[in-house]
Formats: sequence, structure tokens, C-alpha cells
Amino acid sequence: MSEIAPANFFYEMGPIRPPSEGQDHSLLIRTTRNCPWNRCRFCSTYQGQRFSLRKVPEIQHDLQVVKAIHDKLLDAARPSGLAGRVSHDAVLRVWAGQPGLYGNTGDNSTLKWQNLTNVANWINSGARTVFLQDADALVMRTPDLVAILNCLKEVFPTVERVTAYARSKSVARKSMEELAQIRAAGLVRLHVGLESGCDEVLARIKKGVTAREHVAGGQKAVAAGFSLCEYVMPGLGGRALSRRHALDSAAVLNEINPDFIRLRSLALRQGSPLLDSWKKGEFDELPEDDMVREIGWFMENLHCTAYLTSDQMSNLLWEVEGRLPQDKEKMLQVIDHYLTKPLGERLIFRLHRRLRSFTSVYGSLGPELEEIVQAAREAIVKDRADAPDRTAAAINALKEGFV
Repeated sequence: MSEIAPANFFYEMGPIRPPSEGQDHSLLIRTTRNCPWNRCRFCSTYQGQRFSLRKVPEIQHDLQVVKAIHDKLLDAARPSGLAGRVSHDAVLRVWAGQPGLYGNTGDNSTLKWQNLTNVANWINSGARTVFLQDADALVMRTPDLVAILNCLKEVFPTVERVTAYARSKSVARKSMEELAQIRAAGLVRLHVGLESGCDEVLARIKKGVTAREHVAGGQKAVAAGFSLCEYVMPGLGGRALSRRHALDSAAVLNEINPDFIRLRSLALRQGSPLLDSWKKGEFDELPEDDMVREIGWFMENLHCTAYLTSDQMSNLLWEVEGRLPQDKEKMLQVIDHYLTKPLGERLIFRLHRRLRSFTSVYGSLGPELEEIVQAAREAIVKDRADAPDRTAAAINALKEGFV
């Protein structure tokens, strides 16, 4: 491996990855920058950012940097005798003990620290999983993507699972031969944002895909042997399209029969066009209890063998998780149990859950948000008539920060 200049001793990292990859502490390798579509009205992640394909040599350079960091961390951890685990102290020793690399990092100081911690967490989880960023790795030319996957296996033979986000259209555009090549090279799981199976909802949010195109891409991914995760966004149809959104999404997923269905309840995020529409009164947001009912309609109409999970902070009922069809009744009971609680108990539950989600990521609330939350608490405790509105205002403010 050629010597890497100190000024180039970092690798690019995109802004997001699926929660499941964070739990596994996957290595994050950026193959594309931002999103090739970038028009979805609920999303603010890539607002104002231009999409670009990264060149194979750029990505190969990043893998060389990862390998160098990997080796330095293991060398620093070896004296501690922790059987290949990298402690926080070992990370600090690399950071402080490599002044040529980390002593004058300038604009890249934050990224270089993120690189160190990402690789350390990856080593500690067994160095087995890799996630290819950003929003759609399958938009790459097949030979380029295969070259990166082959390089990844050569540099890190411990890797067992490589995953990526993909759009349904990008999957559908690949031939079965191309998908087979990509799968054989080591990309084993695709995360696809279905969002909805209702054409009217898809058009309103400018998803850039139809229900039939979702089915075509999903079925092709399954046929090619990928483990497929499809993401559904309860609440995306608002009040007017809630039931159609639920039933049509279930119908599309029944045709695809993915390995995983992941719920991502709508949260109106700062910077998203949909938040602006809501503030102008152009989008009628679905109340939380109605969103729970929508999830119930959705689940009642699922007739596939996927594993369904609520593994994201925007979801209210984290307990809705299980294998279909055998766990369907258990999950529906969770929904029924919540909906039959008295109003005051539901308000307390909602506020507590949203606070836990927010503080687990951001810590303290800040004075302005604390005041809004405290006003909701007081209204609930005193059983005031404005308790539901106060609670909704507090939850909306908390959810704007969700990622």
C-alpha cells in the first residue's frame, strides 16, 4: 500500500445510514455523494446538495485510509490485552500520538475524528459489516460498483455483509445479469424507501416512482437474491389519504414479499418542503393516535412473510415488531392496548416516548423547547382542555429534530 500524505489522511462519510447499520457499527464507505433524485417533499437530508458519482480510484483511496487507521488502532490497542478490542484510550492515543496526521487537521478535524471512531466501533463489532453511502449506490455503473466490492473484500477479508440504499427505479434499470454480478461481488442487502404504495401519495410527495415501479424493482431485487428492506412511512398521506396509503402500501408489499419491512413514521423535519406546506395549512398532518390506527390497518392487510420492525426514533410504538404472519396478532394487540388507554395516559405516554427519543440523541432540550414541553406536562397533570393541543405542539417541536 502506497504512503498516504497527511493532508489526504481521511475518508469521506455521508450524513446518514440505516439504524440497523449503526447497531452493527458498520464501516461507512461513501460511493456516491448525496441523492440522485433529491425531490422528496418529506426529506431535508440533501437539500441544496448536488449529486455526484465518486470515481473508483477515490473510493479505493478511502479504503486504503481505512486500512491504515485500522492497523494504527490495533497497534495502539495491543498493549491493553483486550483481545483485539479498541478502547477509547486507544483511540485517544492514536489521535494524540500521530501529530503528523492529526496535529494540524484544519478543516478536516471533525471528519478525521469521525473516521477514527467509526473504524474503532467497526473493529469492536467484528469488522464484518459495511454500508455503502449515500442515497443510491445502485445508480453507479455496474463495473465500477463490482470493482469497489472486490477491492473491499481484498482489503478486508473479514467482511461478511455489505449493504446499501437503493431506489426502486435504480434496481429495475439493472439487468438480472448485472444484479447477479453485484450480488456475487458481495453486496447482499438493499434498503429501499418505498414510503407508500399509493400512487396519489407518491405523486404528492414527489417520490418520482409509481406503485408498479416499486413492485418491479422490489421483485427484481428479491429474484436476484438480495436481502431486501422496504421502508414505509405511516402518516405520509395525511388525514385525507390515510386509509388508502395503508391499504395500498400493504398490497404492494404483499407482491414484493421483502425480507424486512421497516416503519418510519412521518416526522415533519426542519428544512423539508412538507414542513413548509404544513405551516401554510396545505398539509393536514395525521394526529398520533390516527397514525397508530393507520399502522393497524396496514398490518391487518399484510399477507407476506417479512420481518416487521419499528427501529427508528420517529415511531411511537417501538414494541410493534415481529415476524409475519405468526406475530401479527401480537403486534396488533400492542396497537389495541395503546388505543384503549384513557386520553390522559395516552398523552403522557406520547410525551414521554418523544422526550426519550430526543434526549437520547441530543441530550438537553434547550430553554425554548423545555418551556414548550413543560407547558404540555402541566396541562396534562391538571387535566386541562388544552392538554391535547399542548402535547401535540410539544411533540411536533421535538420531532422536527428527529433524524
